Amino acid sequence: MIDIDKVIREAVAVLGRGGIILYPTDTVWGLGCDATNPLAVEKIYSIKKRADSKALVLLASSLEMVARYVKDIPEMAAQLVEVNDSPMTIVYPQGICAKPSQDGKEPVADRHFLARNVVAEDGSVAIRVPMSEFCRNLAYKLGRPVVSTSANISGMPSAKKFREIPEEIVAAVDYVVPASLDKEATGLPSQIIRVELDGQVKIIRA
Repeated sequence: MIDIDKVIREAVAVLGRGGIILYPTDTVWGLGCDATNPLAVEKIYSIKKRADSKALVLLASSLEMVARYVKDIPEMAAQLVEVNDSPMTIVYPQGICAKPSQDGKEPVADRHFLARNVVAEDGSVAIRVPMSEFCRNLAYKLGRPVVSTSANISGMPSAKKFREIPEEIVAAVDYVVPASLDKEATGLPSQIIRVELDGQVKIIRA
């Protein structure tokens, strides 16, 4: 039997030192890193061969954690998080990011601010409180959001099961969560909803 607490401790240790993990989310298998570490985020873009102009989805342990990393939580967004019964990612209007250094370089990791390369060009940020207890505990133990992007090369199909993950991605990460822990994964991408401060809702992906 797998010691889940041990797996979480090991994964959090890797995340805390800027490493990349391969783990099952509540949707598909994902690549994860500390969402406050810009260098770790860069590694994920490199592994996926994906343009860093595209934002990434983050996983948070609770709405309380979300509140620490976005400027405002629209009332409608809070209601959706409380009542949803399937994976739902919400795009919040403004993430709280570290300011660029005076020399224009990306600042070092600061656990109080999201890395600038996880948010969209307009400053919005996509965060999900996952249905998976494992993922919620992972973010909780880390103490900050975890990046969650599908474990595939950009443009290729997402991996619903561990066996579908390309070998080059498995080889590129620093820690692989046991494949047997993917029982909570639906195999389907999450719904994505953008909620504005005035309550306007836009369904980006149903």
